[in-house]
Amino acid sequence: MRAQCQRSGVKEEQEEEVAAASGRLAGPPEAEEGSVVDSDSDQEMEGIRGPGELTKDTLYLRSCQAHSVVPASCFLRQGRTPELNLRHRGLGPQGARALASALTSNPYVKRLDLRDNGLCGAGVEALAGALSKTSIISDVDLSENQMGVVGAQAICAALTVNPTMQKVQLAGNGLEEHAARYLAELLLAHTGLKSLDLSYNQLNDHAGEILGPALAENTGLTELNISWNHLRGPGAVAFARGLEANIFLRVLDISYNGFGDPGASAVGEALKTNNVLEELSMSNNRISAVGALSLGLGLRVNQTLRILVMSRNPMRGEGCFGVLKSVQENPMSALELLDFSEIQVDREFDDLASSVKVLLPALHVKTAAHRVKYKKELPSVLTPSLPVSVPK
Repeated sequence: MRAQCQRSGVKEEQEEEVAAASGRLAGPPEAEEGSVVDSDSDQEMEGIRGPGELTKDTLYLRSCQAHSVVPASCFLRQGRTPELNLRHRGLGPQGARALASALTSNPYVKRLDLRDNGLCGAGVEALAGALSKTSIISDVDLSENQMGVVGAQAICAALTVNPTMQKVQLAGNGLEEHAARYLAELLLAHTGLKSLDLSYNQLNDHAGEILGPALAENTGLTELNISWNHLRGPGAVAFARGLEANIFLRVLDISYNGFGDPGASAVGEALKTNNVLEELSMSNNRISAVGALSLGLGLRVNQTLRILVMSRNPMRGEGCFGVLKSVQENPMSALELLDFSEIQVDREFDDLASSVKVLLPALHVKTAAHRVKYKKELPSVLTPSLPVSVPK
């Protein structure tokens, strides 16, 4: 994918040089008869759409012509609807440049979905310029676009200066530790960002050491999904310590990373002091019974956590029993769902669950043998569709 983006970038530079040379020789382009952007077409469109929509579409068509790309019909059909869905359209960097030129003058789009368009770093850079200027768009999905560190730097810089943006999805973009520095700068900035999706990337233990302190200082983010990454060892511990000091985050998904027992212990310490977090997903994190017991120490005193998902961890029934026992010892626990899916438990655990149910009637306990129905009021943790390539 990275090589494809690099080849695309070289090709586009060559095309731009040719276009620039042609422009110098031929002078300003003139609208030809029958052109999609001629005055007759504009007048015909004027009878169907208002002046604002006409200007928007005309600018986009001219931008597409300038960048030698086929216009996206979805954009032209959008009208005044607040959501523009262009996912899986194969726009590429040039298509992103054409779109960026039109977005700055579009007064209607509030949610922009560009998932899986091969934008690469160059295309995201172009869009970042537009997003830094718009005061309308508040929700953008740039997942699965191979943006890499170049795109991460550009989009983070744009979001830092845009107080309107509230939700951003950057899943499946091959973001590594080099991109973590720009993500940390975004977390440290005072922005309006409430929800951030960094799932299905390649953020490793060093990235965790960078992001942890930034998370501790973040003011405003309420929902973070960093599942399906490589936060392990010292990086997992550093990230968990950031959670300990954070006072805004309500929903956190760190599943499918590899926190292990040290990471679980650090999360347990964080839960002792964190009085804001309400939903925590730690599925498939290589947590054994030892790590589960350490996590339980935090559950003995925590009074805000409502949902804890620990499914698919090698903690066995012993670990599940230890976690539930800690909850039993906390009469002020707010837990409503303990999810131990796909973990086998014994009769002793079932007896303990029945006892805890008397003390905490709102608590639902889910195991391999017991599936429960639970409806939560919290916004769902971001769960993006599986990207084209999942990091191993």
